[in-house]
Amino acid sequence: MPRSKLLIAALSAAALTAACAPVIGQNGFQAVDAKPADIVAGTDTRETVLTKLGTPSTTSTFESDSIWYYMSQVTEKYTYNRPQVTQRTITEITFNDAGQVAAVRTLGLEDGQRIAMNDRETPTRGRQLTILEQLLGNVARGQLPRTEEDIPGQRRPD
Repeated sequence: MPRSKLLIAALSAAALTAACAPVIGQNGFQAVDAKPADIVAGTDTRETVLTKLGTPSTTSTFESDSIWYYMSQVTEKYTYNRPQVTQRTITEITFNDAGQVAAVRTLGLEDGQRIAMNDRETPTRGRQLTILEQLLGNVARGQLPRTEEDIPGQRRPD
């Protein structure tokens, strides 16, 4: 009997310590053969960057041919908590007009900025309906009987 209690205690202790380990997720660009830091400004071109790294995660909105971004991040999630980003790497590769790499810049998690969201709502046109107006709004809005004045094929104004 004491042996089974010891076994149950050991299993429960192992389960509790396993619950404390985070679930680690890696998202975004994963370097396989070459890293974005291996790109050299002035010698590499668009074609060599595509060969070494593959297609970018995203491109610049306004200058899609001249700035490419390779993004990756690591998140940790403990049992019932939201995932927390622990590491983020963004490599920005800028090309000149000739198609050669002009600059390579690596940004980390510390380079990001938090943006405070505004919780106010944008007003919309029209008027606000009460719950009764919404529920009873279509009552008695059916078609009225047709009269001699109606022109076939046209809808009457209500």
